[in-house]
Amino acid sequence: MRGDFLRIAFMGTRGAPALYGGFETAVEEIGARLVQRGHEVTVYCRNPGQKLTEYRGMQLVNLPAIHQRMAETLSHTGLSAAHAVIKARPDACFLMNAGNAPFLSLLNTAKIPTAIHLDGLESKREKWRGAGAKYYRWAEKSAVQNGKYLISDAQAIADYVRLTYGRESEVIAYGAEVLPEHERRNDFHLIVARLEPENHVLEAIHGYVQSGTSVPLKIVGSAPYSDWYIEKLKEVANSDVEFLGGVYDQVKLNDLYANALTYTHGHSVGGTNPSLLRAMGAGAPTLAFDCEFNREVTANLAHYWRDADQYAELLTNLESQDLSAMGSALRERVATVYQWDLVTDKYEELAQRMVKK
Repeated sequence: MRGDFLRIAFMGTRGAPALYGGFETAVEEIGARLVQRGHEVTVYCRNPGQKLTEYRGMQLVNLPAIHQRMAETLSHTGLSAAHAVIKARPDACFLMNAGNAPFLSLLNTAKIPTAIHLDGLESKREKWRGAGAKYYRWAEKSAVQNGKYLISDAQAIADYVRLTYGRESEVIAYGAEVLPEHERRNDFHLIVARLEPENHVLEAIHGYVQSGTSVPLKIVGSAPYSDWYIEKLKEVANSDVEFLGGVYDQVKLNDLYANALTYTHGHSVGGTNPSLLRAMGAGAPTLAFDCEFNREVTANLAHYWRDADQYAELLTNLESQDLSAMGSALRERVATVYQWDLVTDKYEELAQRMVKK
């Protein structure tokens, strides 16, 4: 610790640059802003083949991982925790994902103040069925029991933690860029998601085909270990559905959000989702899966669906309507509630509080 400036570490994600999902985007945006405020930030990374050791002022530590679904995150986080204890010795550590709870004891024993980000309800994800689901239920409980500082990214997650375990947690959501208003092309529908069952992409494609719409559907996303599901999506899709794969060019991704007629958000087990926030920040009229997380983030300003039939009906009814007012309202919500500078304020304040105790 140097005066009021801290050495802060982020571990438990794929790291920076953000090439995968919400955790990575959060770490990059928060970490870069903490650097601008004078803090020294270390990010532990598992982007295969990455040679970068610095990015946006953050120090990157590239470590290997076992490339097997259950072992990948744990093997990498174990090495990251060992590096933090033996070499980096940060003043404060943010451990992302309750699945990494086994390493809390090592960090606690080394007297490195650590906050664990609980993420969504991981045990409910299809990819963690059986032993994986049992592990995540155990890890969630372990995180709450052994974590001195807990982070929930939505009030609904914090409510779940309090009701299930009797613990309070810090509610710190994600942020998003607010894109300027402009004349939208409105010539395609858009889905951006990991292509996994709990994100309801299959139901959306069924509904899209059922609706008979002539407006194309563009799908951005991929998923490790979910080839079977992606094949199923392609079997159901018609010729108007275009699979773009992962899009990591942020300018291109912003262009997609900013010009879609609608953005479909089918996520159901997470808290505050960054892809939803990005769509809202771009003023994209949103069709969200009907669950408490999505209603909290959108403040009931979007349209909601639960199955393919409801989704088809929405598409049919909305294509002829002016959706600009909805898009503007969603953009304004991001501008006032979900800004990265505000999110960084909360992480910085928590880190300072952790160090002082």
